[in-house]
Amino acid sequence: SDAVVITYGDTFLSGTEKPLKTLLRFMDEKTDGSVNSLHLLPFFPYSSDDGFAVLDFSSVNEALGDWHDIEHIAQHYRLMSDLVINHCSSRSFWFENFLKGLDPGRNYFFTTDPSADLSEVIRPRTNPLLRPVETAEGTRYVWCTFSEDQVDLDFRNPDVLEQFASIIRLYLDKGIRIFRLDAIAFLWKVEGTSCLNLPETHEVVRLLRTLIEHAEESAVIITETNIPNRENLAYFGNNNEAHWIYNFSLPPLLVNALITGNSHYLKQWLMAMPPAQNGTTYFNFIASHDGIGLRPVEGLLSEEEEQQLIDTMQSFGGRISWRALDNGGNKPYEVNIALYDALKGTVKGPDKWNRERFICAHAIMLGLEGIPAFYIHSLLATGNDYHRMEHTGHNRSINRHQWDYDTLETILKDENNHHSQIFTELKRLLKIRGQQTAFHPNAVQFTLHLGDDIFGFWRQSISRKQSIFCISNISDSRTELALSSINLVTTNSWKDLISDITIDMEAESLQLAPYQTLWISNT
Repeated sequence: SDAVVITYGDTFLSGTEKPLKTLLRFMDEKTDGSVNSLHLLPFFPYSSDDGFAVLDFSSVNEALGDWHDIEHIAQHYRLMSDLVINHCSSRSFWFENFLKGLDPGRNYFFTTDPSADLSEVIRPRTNPLLRPVETAEGTRYVWCTFSEDQVDLDFRNPDVLEQFASIIRLYLDKGIRIFRLDAIAFLWKVEGTSCLNLPETHEVVRLLRTLIEHAEESAVIITETNIPNRENLAYFGNNNEAHWIYNFSLPPLLVNALITGNSHYLKQWLMAMPPAQNGTTYFNFIASHDGIGLRPVEGLLSEEEEQQLIDTMQSFGGRISWRALDNGGNKPYEVNIALYDALKGTVKGPDKWNRERFICAHAIMLGLEGIPAFYIHSLLATGNDYHRMEHTGHNRSINRHQWDYDTLETILKDENNHHSQIFTELKRLLKIRGQQTAFHPNAVQFTLHLGDDIFGFWRQSISRKQSIFCISNISDSRTELALSSINLVTTNSWKDLISDITIDMEAESLQLAPYQTLWISNT
């Protein structure tokens, strides 16, 4: 029954009320008990990157609220927080001390010689990797994986690790139980290598898991590793690294399937996904505060399919963020777009099936092995925010809208509004899902072969008492499915959990409307 909402602390603004209080009000009053967990994106004082350039890991941004607000949220929901472990702000106390040659901070940041061999480094940005700074010890070149304001920490120094052990202890004391290891894949650097997913990085993850589990048995580590699928799966380790890993390949593959009406690549990927061991699981999502990543489909989509996806997203108002290659060129890294607009049509252009396609995407996600997570703007079907993007100058802001809470309340009361309709339907699906033992995160999953325009898979509960056939028409045309193709046991009665309609076992086939999903369960 676990389900997660992903949100910034200031998504909802209500007069002089602190945003964290407004957020809790929304969760308590509007979600109707459909979710039990909340991923609260960085709520610390920061200097840039919407919270990911942290000034002080031990404080709450006063504009959002205080630690009492965090503790109050943690009393109501299982709370996930970012451990922004790879870097911190160039305006932080630690970095100021680094410049002055003082502790703590003097040896906290990764520096290197600009003549070092950095040709193999892989990173998701195009700005210079090294930034020269004047320190008490002369000019030093600090490593900046993401931006010049986000300076990478040096985990070769055990003092840095000790600081983060203290930070983890603080977060546990404040009620945080799920730790998202932000940008963890870039943590360890060795000249002459890619500086990505190095063995030492995995060792740090194992150590953090040991520390966290020792302090709080119920705590969970999730790794944020927006990288090719095979590398991402490695963060499960030998059941001794991440408890959860992001299913980063799901968003681009699912969007691609729905805009092309072809499930081929999505099906291939699902067939190759190993079942998670007990105690670990996948974190399924379709949208987040970032864009739709393209690195996770390297080797999964053909270059032509990937370019078609990019072109279609751009035609729907999306923007492209780039990463630098070692040959001096650039390559698309992610598509920045609100999911509701990403699904406004197909490769043929916008059409009338936006809402149905959007619901279909989430019905598929909800059925998959793992824990489902909804970005707040997916729950609310928020569209592209061009004004915010232009105001900040950052592509990612297109999907980081801030709602006036009174306006949102009015909208959600209007049953004819698409925001209200989709929010209501997604909550309904979440509640149905939460009652099914076959949707346990570690329940059996088997991919079905039902043709390219139908995407299907079978789930079976751990007790083997419940089976659910998850069948989705991913095309804009009505389609027919032969009942014999899913081999329903004739001694059982079956019904679609979504429509609550009993399946006629005498019929030869099922009719599926465009983008309709069935959850066919034995009763």
